[in-house]
Amino acid sequence: MRVVIVVTHLLGTGHLARALTLGRAFAAAGDGVTILSGGGPVPHFDTDGMTFVQLPPLRSNGVDFSNLLIGDGTTADAPYLDRRAAELIRHAMAADPDVLITELFPFGRRSLKREFQALLEAMSARPTPPLVVSSVRDILAPPSKPAKVAFADALVAGFYDRVLVHSDAEVVPLDASWPVSDMLRAKLEYTGFVAPAPPTPATRRGDDILVSAGGGSVGDAVFDAACAAASHDPSRPWRLLVGGAQARRDRYARQAPAHVTVEGPRPDFRDLLARAHASVSMCGYNTALDVLQTGVPAVLVPFDDGGEVEQGLRARALATLPGIAVLKQSDLSGAALADAVAALAQAPRRAPRVAGMDGAARTVDIVHRLREGSGDAD
Repeated sequence: MRVVIVVTHLLGTGHLARALTLGRAFAAAGDGVTILSGGGPVPHFDTDGMTFVQLPPLRSNGVDFSNLLIGDGTTADAPYLDRRAAELIRHAMAADPDVLITELFPFGRRSLKREFQALLEAMSARPTPPLVVSSVRDILAPPSKPAKVAFADALVAGFYDRVLVHSDAEVVPLDASWPVSDMLRAKLEYTGFVAPAPPTPATRRGDDILVSAGGGSVGDAVFDAACAAASHDPSRPWRLLVGGAQARRDRYARQAPAHVTVEGPRPDFRDLLARAHASVSMCGYNTALDVLQTGVPAVLVPFDDGGEVEQGLRARALATLPGIAVLKQSDLSGAALADAVAALAQAPRRAPRVAGMDGAARTVDIVHRLREGSGDAD
């Protein structure tokens, strides 16, 4: 099949990471994959085996997703957004997809609804329309008003064949964060969690504390607290993987004690995690799966700026497991973080999780079945 995945990450890089994991699974099954990415470039992400198209990039203004910015920090104007939408449709049509996957939309990215709706209408007008699927994580941002639910339901009913939920319904059903109508329920399929292949198990854990906050520019509160916490624990090395601009890393390198290493995001992050003494991170979807797959003792600091609740809900579920502690951002300090890391040494060990992590392969199986059942597969 020819598969097109449309994704725009605006704050962190988790949406793109998950889309690429899906893309690699389709490519491994022999499908042609095109990723149309509308967020900022992420050079350390692996795009081998896929056609990767960088659209004119956008990012959010912090947690204000209604004000979209271009590279110089100015608000994206109408001509920029029109050019971006035209490029999106041009590249999607050129890829001639059998399957179109929109990541998060229409349950999010409503600030980009004009380009998504234009794409859906263009695809539906083709002589042989593609199978259209929405790809969503385990927990969505709960809608703040009924109109957002009605908007999503209308588009799903009008354009989508399925909504694939990358979760286990017995662990985190979509109902936990989003009102599921009878129409939507009939189109849901749960894939299990979408995670890369597990890293090679470490023969022994090292001594370092690995601190991360995704590949974007968020997480200052975590890194500030980590620098302060490291000063309480001079006997153990700390490693901060700081995304964003080099100037940001330089600032933390000046601020951190001598036994703290500051560097950018690394492609071998999961291998580092498997060998770390402990992890300190936020609680995005991909990070949570990394923690589960490696079995690393972890302090989770769920991102809650601007009233965000997704990571808090996920962290609350994980906190029931051994070797996982949760610190709210409001309670975060160097001393509190140092105490939480120290307490992990006394917690029972947690085995790396294997079951339920094959959501990418299950997604491929589901989409192939749907495509074959449509009666017009190539």
